[in-house]
Amino acid sequence: MDLSHLRQEYALESLGIDRVDPCPFVQFERWYHQASTAELLEPNAMILATVAPNGQPTQRTVLLKYFDVGGFVFFTNYGSRKARHIALNSRVSILFQWLPLQRQVEIGGTAERVSTAESLKYFLTRPRGSRLGAWVSHQSEIVSSRSMLEAKMQEMKQRFASKEVPLPSFWGGYRVKPTRFEFWQGRPNRLHDRICYEADEHQGWERKRLAP
Repeated sequence: MDLSHLRQEYALESLGIDRVDPCPFVQFERWYHQASTAELLEPNAMILATVAPNGQPTQRTVLLKYFDVGGFVFFTNYGSRKARHIALNSRVSILFQWLPLQRQVEIGGTAERVSTAESLKYFLTRPRGSRLGAWVSHQSEIVSSRSMLEAKMQEMKQRFASKEVPLPSFWGGYRVKPTRFEFWQGRPNRLHDRICYEADEHQGWERKRLAP
């Protein structure tokens, strides 16, 4: 299938190095608020890239649950493929793609587990079905059928029928601690605005404009 005829001109906004906040976390919060206000579908969805032991990169979409100057937090099964990759190589990349706003944000850094207390605090806010689902799925393992998963769900419903669903020992959060941000704004003629922040040795942030 030839897709070479597809074209989309970007001209909604511009992004100048003198207009972005000196702190990339503040700039991200500003853009995230605008994406949320625009009522985009899942504005907290982010593509997480990890690297397998053989050097093969892999990607998947996860949901950002909260962020601050300490980093960007998501939750998963600690036996999943992504978790196994992170255990061997903590360097990761996350990408937010807000196409209706003609924007992307790429963040590179390292991922580390959050505390059990932090994982529990979030786990207790999840709907009961999602808490049960965490017990059902041995994420990334081969399953024989969908019916097997449904049967396991019924088993968990009966197991925890009269009590709170506890936090599984194999489930919890990761915090991505950034060392680099790139804010991308689509512009006409493919001359996009790209503003990069890189952490310097004094724990500050250096801003640079990159060629599109």
